[in-house]
Amino acid sequence: MKPGLAKGTRDFTALEVSRRRYIINTLQKNFELFGFQPLETPSFENLSTLTGKYGEEGDRLIFKILNSSINEAKEDKKLIMLSDFQKALDKPFNSENLTDRALRYDLTVPFARFVAMNHNQLTFPFKRYQIQPVWRADRPQKGRFREFYQCDADVVGSESLLQEVDLVQLYLKSFAELGVSVTIHINNRKILSGLAEYAGITDKLIDFTVALDKLDKIGKEGVVKELLERGIAQESIDKLDFLFTQSDDALENLLQLKEKFTGNETGLKGVEELETVITQSLSLGVDIQNLRFDITLARGLDYYTGAIFEVKADEVQMGSIGGGGRYDNLTEVFGVKNIPGIGISFGLDRIYLVMEELGLFPDEATSKVEFLFANFGGDEILEALKLIRQLREQGISAEIYPEAAKIGKQFTYAEKKGIKNLVFLGEEEIKNVTVTYKNLEAGEQKTVSLEEFLSK
Repeated sequence: MKPGLAKGTRDFTALEVSRRRYIINTLQKNFELFGFQPLETPSFENLSTLTGKYGEEGDRLIFKILNSSINEAKEDKKLIMLSDFQKALDKPFNSENLTDRALRYDLTVPFARFVAMNHNQLTFPFKRYQIQPVWRADRPQKGRFREFYQCDADVVGSESLLQEVDLVQLYLKSFAELGVSVTIHINNRKILSGLAEYAGITDKLIDFTVALDKLDKIGKEGVVKELLERGIAQESIDKLDFLFTQSDDALENLLQLKEKFTGNETGLKGVEELETVITQSLSLGVDIQNLRFDITLARGLDYYTGAIFEVKADEVQMGSIGGGGRYDNLTEVFGVKNIPGIGISFGLDRIYLVMEELGLFPDEATSKVEFLFANFGGDEILEALKLIRQLREQGISAEIYPEAAKIGKQFTYAEKKGIKNLVFLGEEEIKNVTVTYKNLEAGEQKTVSLEEFLSK
């Protein structure tokens, strides 16, 4: 059988792993600077934990786990191969071909489940960060995979808008350190509920937000068409036409909404909350160019109740590279009330693609061997191994070429692996207690005392 990868998955080379680790380390450092502590949850959850939390479109993308056979009781089990996954999806989900488990779709719902299970032992506000893979049965394309990593930071147990302001700071500090220029798009689900009330389509709120969330993909005409298909009257759509002609001034747009939301308690509450977050962020030095009130931002997840965020790179067409929001009722579905929460996510894979396209990875983001010791055979090998051990004890990466091959072959190996220095420890060097090494990047060769070599 010819080897191949499952659709929407990838292998990562040493270079890619090193660069991904650079991003993760930067995010992890900032998470902890902002007071978040690490948490990990299982790769799969009970199906009931996940379903009904992501909206109709999200639920369709949950990777359900198939039984290893159509009928476990049969002796001649017919295994369902990965290549038959789509075929299995076309069958009705029932106990014969499906387990009651699924791969996690995101990190937020498993986190809410964890909080619900452990709320009596937690100190609130409880702040956690989580860096783990998630899975979605999505159509693979550039920047979109079926297996990918999320890097989340969440706070539960606080309704304070200071959390929203702090998360804006966390986003901007992290992306600034990675060298990625971004714009944070921000909205509030209460504003969207207020818009539905204003247009007389309160009973169609989910249909309205699902269609609106596709604006950047299908444009105004596509959104209007989908709204009509979802049973929203043209009269209501006409009342919402101002959504597609917003100015660049966030506070001006909020003022316009205040006028339209007269007597609309939910909508006005959303405007008030968003105004507080934006004005406080600006007071802390956030550039208005980096924080944009996007009234059409909906984020199609049903569990958001307040602020919602989406982060986009300014210099690359990539879709969102981060997102999140407030979800004050999420633990209620697990039987635990009155634990408000808010969280944001960094899309590791898309951030990687943005940084790669812009050439933003520094040299230190690449893991390379510092010294390769040439292998001359004989007694020199033992002396080389002793010196390699000393280097490693100092935290310096070093290795010896495994065979006493021609020196040209050893040079080629070092160059292909991107090793910086080739070390020669032959009879002459051992006799004189010296080390000869060649910097392969600069092309310079030096002979120094062993003491000087180790001190450098």
